[in-house]
Amino acid sequence: MSTELRPSGLLTIARMPFLSAREKILLVDLLDGSVDVSVLCLGALQEITGRSLHGASWDPEAWKAMAARDASFLKASGTRALSYFDEGYPGILRETARPPFMLYCRGRLPEPCTPALAIVGTRYPTGNGLKISAGFACEAAKAGIPVVSGLARGIDAAAHRGALLGSGPTFAVLGCGIDTVYPRTNKELAMRMISCGGGLISEYPPGVTPTRWTFPERNRILAGLCRSTVVIEAPAGSGALITASFALEEGRDVYVAEACRGGFRSAGSDALAGDGAPAVKDFNEILSDWDGGYGPGMAVASGIESGGSLSRHHVL
Repeated sequence: MSTELRPSGLLTIARMPFLSAREKILLVDLLDGSVDVSVLCLGALQEITGRSLHGASWDPEAWKAMAARDASFLKASGTRALSYFDEGYPGILRETARPPFMLYCRGRLPEPCTPALAIVGTRYPTGNGLKISAGFACEAAKAGIPVVSGLARGIDAAAHRGALLGSGPTFAVLGCGIDTVYPRTNKELAMRMISCGGGLISEYPPGVTPTRWTFPERNRILAGLCRSTVVIEAPAGSGALITASFALEEGRDVYVAEACRGGFRSAGSDALAGDGAPAVKDFNEILSDWDGGYGPGMAVASGIESGGSLSRHHVL
């Protein structure tokens, strides 16, 4: 670990609800490892964050107790918790505008030197959309490319199943605590993903329930882990369009599935195509667009090898 702060301190900071991920990263960078989080105060945090925290509840003992329970869960379940500073934290996420402070992982993380593909779309797809999603994922898996999605009903689940059919690893970024599979109907699928070399990933600690806010937030991580995002089938207002937007903000490729264009569940993905997103027939077209599939810089973020630790003064 690159910082001197003990893991219990990192888990405690992860439980501070009023700090953003970036503010938690900044706090850890500024803390002396010998300082107990409980000796801080809101005034000191206001100076660090540069904003008013008036009205925020200050209860460090409660956060320390939650962190202790989190540590017990991690140990009992074999779940890993990787802070932004830790060895093994994906370098490709460190280069994003809003990297998560903590990643909780059941199973594995995507290999740092292999570009990943995000496959996203509506929870209520057509039969054609399900088929196309599984097909893209299966082709990617057979080409050795990991598939990342959100484990939601519909397009996401079809993508995960397609990757498994292609004998490749597939990873889900959750919009809830790492101890929960949502929806519950996908629990068996999630266990298969883990057993086949993939994993479940969340920035939310155990016990955090899914809300209308957590899913859009997780989409930035989903896009941030991947070289490219393909939107299979998405109506206007679909959360898949949020993922596409995050991908574009990070300078990542966004594609739409040609076979789903013009469908009654594709108004959003059709709009992406109208704005210039390439429409592709299959994964091989994406692979060709990648110039061999392994473009430059994917294993390096902010000048640091992916999967390596980060020195304290590389934060900002």
